Amino acid sequence: MGRFNVLLFVFLLIIYCVTICGNSLIITLVSYSKNLHSPMYFFLTQLSVADILLTTDISPFMLNIVLHQGAFLSFHGCISQLYVFILSEGFECFLLTMMSYDRYLAICSPLYYSSIMNHALCMKLIVASWLLGCLVALILVHGITQLYFCRSSMIDHFFCDFYPVMDISCSDVSRCLIEATLMCILAIILPFVVIVISYVCIVLTIIRISSSSGRQKSFSTCSSHLTVVSIFYGTLIATYIIPKEGQMKIFSKTLSLLYTVLTPLLNPFIYSLRNEDIKKALRKIHL
Repeated sequence: MGRFNVLLFVFLLIIYCVTICGNSLIITLVSYSKNLHSPMYFFLTQLSVADILLTTDISPFMLNIVLHQGAFLSFHGCISQLYVFILSEGFECFLLTMMSYDRYLAICSPLYYSSIMNHALCMKLIVASWLLGCLVALILVHGITQLYFCRSSMIDHFFCDFYPVMDISCSDVSRCLIEATLMCILAIILPFVVIVISYVCIVLTIIRISSSSGRQKSFSTCSSHLTVVSIFYGTLIATYIIPKEGQMKIFSKTLSLLYTVLTPLLNPFIYSLRNEDIKKALRKIHL
């Protein structure tokens, strides 16, 4: 194994460990700090759970590839990795939509926020997000399992993603492509449209606030979520709409690395650095 592979392995291992520790810290802080027992932070813990699930699904196998300059994965193992990947990504799409709705209520309807966004509704939204993520994953994975594979079993990717797996099939994949398009509309396009509409309403409400301090305070409550949404959806949409040939295929894999490895790493830091409540909870633990 060359020096570059060793350095890359160490680098990715550090990212994986920091990701697990950072997201676990968020879950622990929200669980034990009474000041963080609110819908926004409850959603944040679920985001951390999804990030831990995603990075644990992808990173260990990727480390194995770097260590051995390639790795073998059984068909059932590949399908399992694909299912967990789609589940976690789908759940995160729906969760970010729920979080945008939470920010919409907090800024645009503050008097009704507590009565609408209660614990029961939060639980229903989370359960619905997980179930929808499971549904999307089941539909797409079921389509893959119906394909016949007679070509090379080598996938040109660092994990079992949907399109790279479908590329090595010699079956007619038109039905899978239709299912993938429908699921992308359900899990990516529609949530993204809802988020955009929510933030248009939020911006219009913030503009109408007379004091500059009030506008700044209102915007600060949703800036972290907006940053996460921009990174997540920016890379996710770019990955699945750009051509997958030649150099663009390499670029697509780079984007995949961004939202499967780096985004789970960045999320805890984005929310921690931009959130005074989490900073206070961290200081209390330190003291």
